[in-house]
Amino acid sequence: MTDDFATDDPETDDDGEVLVAWLISGGGRLDKALAQALPELSRARLQSLIAAGRVRFGDTAVTSASARAEPGAYRVHLPPPEPAEPEAQDIALTILHEDADLIVVDKPAGMPVHPSHGHPRDTLVNALLYHCAGELSGIGGVARPGIVHRLDKDTSGVMVAAKSDAAHAGLSALFARHDIERSYLAATRGAPNPSRGRVQSRVGRSSSDRKKMAVLKSGGREAITDYEVLRPFGPASRPFAAVVRCTLHTGRTHQIRVHMAHKGAPILGDPVYGSGATAPAVRMAISQAGLTRQALHAAVLGFVHPITGRALRFQTQPPPDMASLIEALEAL
Repeated sequence: MTDDFATDDPETDDDGEVLVAWLISGGGRLDKALAQALPELSRARLQSLIAAGRVRFGDTAVTSASARAEPGAYRVHLPPPEPAEPEAQDIALTILHEDADLIVVDKPAGMPVHPSHGHPRDTLVNALLYHCAGELSGIGGVARPGIVHRLDKDTSGVMVAAKSDAAHAGLSALFARHDIERSYLAATRGAPNPSRGRVQSRVGRSSSDRKKMAVLKSGGREAITDYEVLRPFGPASRPFAAVVRCTLHTGRTHQIRVHMAHKGAPILGDPVYGSGATAPAVRMAISQAGLTRQALHAAVLGFVHPITGRALRFQTQPPPDMASLIEALEAL
């Protein structure tokens, strides 16, 4: 198989952009050789372009991704990115970092990540489509941001999204390998015991309520959360609340919310997993803070930039409602 190639500057034709890759020596699968020569395109994207007859060797269209790579010039004809279906909306974003390949934002609580039947507008995707207009190289051929992880609508904090196909593939690989630093701050009812530890379980759909996730004896997917009580509130023997740092080693739906509830310390304000008696003083602190959602904030996100190789780490403080809750708890 070849690792030898050269690339020319992009050309254009009446049907979009044309990328030219010169393979110096042959051998190996064509899709893999072209993915090495054109790192801005994922291998899956190249396979779809080959299947569509948009890769040519000389005057001949190549139709098999598994064909042997031959020495010479391959021209990859990229159609203009199709417009994304969600509407671009001018929604203010707190941007922590942005370059040609990715964008990192501090998502506010109350903003869904994706449009859905119940929330077709006012999502992070709508905001990114507006902010990144003209800068999206196309994720799988569509002008859209590449969402590689999610936060619940009512969870605030740091998120990264891809702007290019290559960054989307690279970030997806990092998350698949769990090669990402992700740390959250949570305010909990009571405190998990012991004060530091790991919750390792299977998490999947609850058999009693399909809208909820649960710790399962079998089935589901492995979920691992490390936690540490940073600040307990109330009697040392039985705190009535705490600030807990949770570090994710996997990324399952509602993972932290499920694991803290499993430890007997559900997140304050959680309408799904926060059932149980809350101390009157804590209820008053929640009311004073104006908290109307789960007190969970994605505080830290660290990863290696999939294109530049630069180590990036972002940290944000909880928004006013959660910060006010912590202050109110400290004053009790």
